[in-house]
Amino acid sequence: MILCARGILQVFSNVQSGPRLDPFVESQYHKDEMRFSFTKFILSFTLLVGVAGALFWNVNGKATDRAENGPRYKEFMVRRGDFQVSVTASGLVKPINRIEIKSKASGQIESLPVNEGDHVQKRDLIARLDQKDEASAVALAEADLLIAEAERKQADQMFKRRNALYQKKIISEEERDQIALKLAVAKGKVIQAATALERARERLSDAVVRAPIDGIILQKYVEEGQIISSGVSNVSGGTPIVDIAAMQSVYIEAGIDEIDIGKIQIGQSASIVAESYPQLTFQGKVIRIAPEAKVEQNVTLFDVIVEVKNRENRLKSGMNTQIAFTILSKKNILLAPVIALKSIDDSKSDGKERNVRSVQLKEGENYLAHTITIGLSDFSDAEVLSGLKEGDILGVPMTSRLKTDNERLEKRIKKSRSFGGGSKKKPK
Repeated sequence: MILCARGILQVFSNVQSGPRLDPFVESQYHKDEMRFSFTKFILSFTLLVGVAGALFWNVNGKATDRAENGPRYKEFMVRRGDFQVSVTASGLVKPINRIEIKSKASGQIESLPVNEGDHVQKRDLIARLDQKDEASAVALAEADLLIAEAERKQADQMFKRRNALYQKKIISEEERDQIALKLAVAKGKVIQAATALERARERLSDAVVRAPIDGIILQKYVEEGQIISSGVSNVSGGTPIVDIAAMQSVYIEAGIDEIDIGKIQIGQSASIVAESYPQLTFQGKVIRIAPEAKVEQNVTLFDVIVEVKNRENRLKSGMNTQIAFTILSKKNILLAPVIALKSIDDSKSDGKERNVRSVQLKEGENYLAHTITIGLSDFSDAEVLSGLKEGDILGVPMTSRLKTDNERLEKRIKKSRSFGGGSKKKPK
């Protein structure tokens, strides 16, 4: 139709082109041209009305066909699978045994061979302080011990000679006792010198800080050349050097709402997914439940500690995680999507039929109403106890959107029919 209209318009445009005529003939030609223009307008308008009517009929016919075919269904299959009921919460990774390392001695750090993230073994060097004063003290203590031992040896020999003279009645008993006293004093000085030497050596060893456990350096507080204070003799507690923690196993600390805390027990399994490793799932178990609640933003929470094996050291201190505590688990049960289930009016059923649902079961090309009995359910699936078998197809009518489209189409049709309508005035 559009091609025909274009052809007619082309004919009229060809008629307009040609040689000029004399004035009289030209005036007649202009009159004819006006008639042709009016005729061309009438034909064009007729063609446009015809095209619009055809389009309207096509749309109205398709809408009518869709209405006659009825609502479409989205199909879901009844399948077998695993069903779990779980409680989820956010958690934070914390080391089990975090130790703040300090030095018993005060002084300047000469060597600090570790950095954050380094793995250290027990007895590995962490820091070495300036040992000049402690080494001098050890040398003096060793000299004092040598002197004390020499004095004791001399006193011992003198006591033996005087005791022999006493046995021959050459000296008195009083003189022998005085020599015995000097021997006892010499022995005491040896003990004192030995103790002083031991303390000096301890102070020298305190200037060398070593790792108390196998672990990872989590934080480093000082650098080489810095002067630190003793963690024993200083009132402020001393200067921390590093933090070290064993990360073979870690704690996940989570706050559980008081509504769900009664469902969690010590020894219960939990699945952990770290935000840094969304593709990995770590397994753990509950080892501690806080006896007292804490309130955060008007929400009452209980701290729950989950222990997780961290063999590959993927979990780092301070990582955010999502924890799922498994409350109930069933394997290989019949499942149907919750979206395909429809509740039955409670007024028409007794209390024993609270788990009865209605579904649209596909039989051939039709969907028929069918009642089933369900068990456990969550927001996506429900356990089918009876009424369905594996492989059954359930339909969910997609009527809401279709109804809206039909209503819009009907409004448009009414508006188009009322266009140009109304009562015509009778000529007088």
